[in-house]
Amino acid sequence: MNDDERQVAMESILFSTAPDDVAADLLDKSNVRVFDRGETIFPRGEHAHSVFVVLDGWVKLFRVTPNGAEAVVHVPTRGQSFGEAAAFRSDVYPVTAEAATDCRLLQVRADLLLEMMKSRPEICLAMLASTYQHLQGLVSQVEQLAAQTATQRVVEFLLELCPVDEGPCAVTLPYDKALIAGRLGMKPESLSRAFSRLRSVGIKINQNQAAISDVARLHSYVEADRPIGLRRA
Repeated sequence: MNDDERQVAMESILFSTAPDDVAADLLDKSNVRVFDRGETIFPRGEHAHSVFVVLDGWVKLFRVTPNGAEAVVHVPTRGQSFGEAAAFRSDVYPVTAEAATDCRLLQVRADLLLEMMKSRPEICLAMLASTYQHLQGLVSQVEQLAAQTATQRVVEFLLELCPVDEGPCAVTLPYDKALIAGRLGMKPESLSRAFSRLRSVGIKINQNQAAISDVARLHSYVEADRPIGLRRA
């Protein structure tokens, strides 16, 4: 692990909320794993042997529905972690994790975490903070599905990629459009139609590039049709 990756790991919610000496010790006893795009990191139902922090790339967390469709639960990226809740309970993974792109992950052994939790209860707060962050993410995702149109969800996804809050901007779509559609709770053809409608608000999609004429205009577009209660929240 190079210095940049070490910094990414230490700034993740799991490590940043733990005492400095515990975080450093935990980091020194963890390993970096490299996965190719499409490679399974762990299958659903496997014993939760590790917690992972994304050092580079994107990971797809999903479940397969009874009719064979994929339900994308989360797509964590650089600095984000996954697997804490199952490891915390010494349970099985409730989802399958797959490399959405080539990626590098920090693998933290669950037994090491549980052992340290017994000797240093402070690390329990770090585990709870990580789990709470995931819960907040799921709440936001449910809000998007319930209160936003498909086009608004696409706009909000693009805004998350923007490094600025106003003015023109160009972003690269981080993974394939089928996964973007699954992440946003729509079919690929619905995503294509949403991309076409976005021309009216100054967005042009070409391959995996999105050219945005005014980021501030997109913020206004997302907020325009939200219910008043949600806007206030």
